[in-house]
Amino acid sequence: MFVRSAAAAALERKRDLFSVYDRNRLEERKRMQGWLEEVKADSAASLSRKLDAIDNDWPGALPTAEFDRAVGMRIPLGAGWQNREQARQWALAALEGRPVLAVDGSQIVPTTDYAPPVGAVQIGWFFNDRRPATDGDAAGRYEKDIAFEVLTPDELLDSGGDDSVFPNWRVNQERFVLECAKLCEFMERCAERPFERRPVCFFDGSLIISFAGQLRAGREHGYIQAVQALLACSERTRTPLVGYVDNTYSRDLVTLLATLHGLPAPAQINDAYLLREALSSWGDRSPFWICARPDRLSDAGRADFYKQVCFCLARVSMENAPARLEMPRWLLESGRADEIVAVVLAEAVAGGGYPYVLEAADVTAVIQQQDRQRFYRLYQDFLQEQGLAMTVTRKQRSKQLRR
Repeated sequence: MFVRSAAAAALERKRDLFSVYDRNRLEERKRMQGWLEEVKADSAASLSRKLDAIDNDWPGALPTAEFDRAVGMRIPLGAGWQNREQARQWALAALEGRPVLAVDGSQIVPTTDYAPPVGAVQIGWFFNDRRPATDGDAAGRYEKDIAFEVLTPDELLDSGGDDSVFPNWRVNQERFVLECAKLCEFMERCAERPFERRPVCFFDGSLIISFAGQLRAGREHGYIQAVQALLACSERTRTPLVGYVDNTYSRDLVTLLATLHGLPAPAQINDAYLLREALSSWGDRSPFWICARPDRLSDAGRADFYKQVCFCLARVSMENAPARLEMPRWLLESGRADEIVAVVLAEAVAGGGYPYVLEAADVTAVIQQQDRQRFYRLYQDFLQEQGLAMTVTRKQRSKQLRR
């Protein structure tokens, strides 16, 4: 049970540490803001020359031609309104006839409460085709569905390590791979359409998979292959792809500024925190940058695809820090960036501050705690029907009786 008084006392004991962190963060931000002002006054060509002189292949970020277009690191949307209804009308116009797709996933990781172990992944997608009406066919067709995959004990087994019997990483990786594969499936399905009728495909998260470099050697392969295939499919089919990170802690621009000054990037500052004042109005965004993040994958020569991804920070909500938007480099170089960003912002209006298409995919894909219990009861029934032995811990049986 949660005892509020105990939690409050624990927070009070650490009050000074929180105060020190906040003070240090403000001091670092002030220093970084000074560095940012220097960069704002620069040009893309000059900045590129400075980075070439440093001779660092992974300085955090590389400028694109958009840098010279921005004023004070800001590119405004160019649309304004006085009330919610005007915003909604703008969003409807921006989304008219433009298909959107989002894929999300959820998982059931193996647990020691049940033997033999089992894992499961559920992928959900929402495809709003926004197809115009034709003879005998209604407009606005959409598709919402799920795919469910089970991982057997042999598929879960790992070699070595304390987690060799019940590893969660295989389930997590399978979810990621299936999400990427489903996006590719839709890209191929719609490849023959004109560009304006190909869906803007939303990936819920970053295409820059630094987390994979933190995994035990060998476990990163599946993630790298899935992202590379997704980026390649987007370019081959010329289908727009957007990686959306609502609450980003990325520090690629912070790393760039620190690299230019020959210093390590401060841990307390992230890009969204740094740019929240520069992006002062709804719809403002930074110029797109080529991602050149130094991490374990890039250090090992395994992240060349990072530089095929561009990112910007955008104001999709005035209540929260800017979100991170990513897109393949080919899409930026095709001159379609403004068009695709407008779709993302319009979806955010439709979703009340968060892209509606991503929200719909999440609702479709999510597996609640009660769903997990239903799955395990189904699993018990399945094993009994097959005449297979199953053990359930006393603790779990007690939970089943109490809940």
